[in-house]
Amino acid sequence: MQCKPNFLDMLQCCPPDACTDIHGNETYPCLNGKAHFHRTCYGGTLVEVEVFHLPEMSQPPESAFYGMHIHEMGDCVPPFDQTGNHYNPTDMPHPMHAGDMPALLGNHGYAYSIFYTERFRVEDIIGHSIVIHAHPDDYITQPSGNSGDKIGCGVIQRYHMC
Repeated sequence: MQCKPNFLDMLQCCPPDACTDIHGNETYPCLNGKAHFHRTCYGGTLVEVEVFHLPEMSQPPESAFYGMHIHEMGDCVPPFDQTGNHYNPTDMPHPMHAGDMPALLGNHGYAYSIFYTERFRVEDIIGHSIVIHAHPDDYITQPSGNSGDKIGCGVIQRYHMC
């Protein structure tokens, strides 16, 4: 891989190495989106996620934050109850699982996020699932952050399969 130290250039000119289509459960059938995973010359992964039709949380104490994690299993048949636990190959406590990711910030049902992580490499997560939760991760509660129902899910695949 040619090293592109500028992530913006990478996003504009390089296809991702892995991706997934995210779809909603029975309660949120219109929820949809994509996640792209790029290898970087820094050893980690650049993650780009875009999601539409998230539920709008307008009543206090709810927020427009949604937990997002990589889960062990790549089974995204609703109600997404076969996705297993957070991806955690080094048996760390929450929120230090390899699959723990920053929360999505929803705005009128839309969220877009890009972040860099060294917790996993692209090849480590092929076949696993990305899960969007109904509530924000509290980053404290064991083992998964009390982030509520699984409302969106997608199986991570090599890019040429997306």
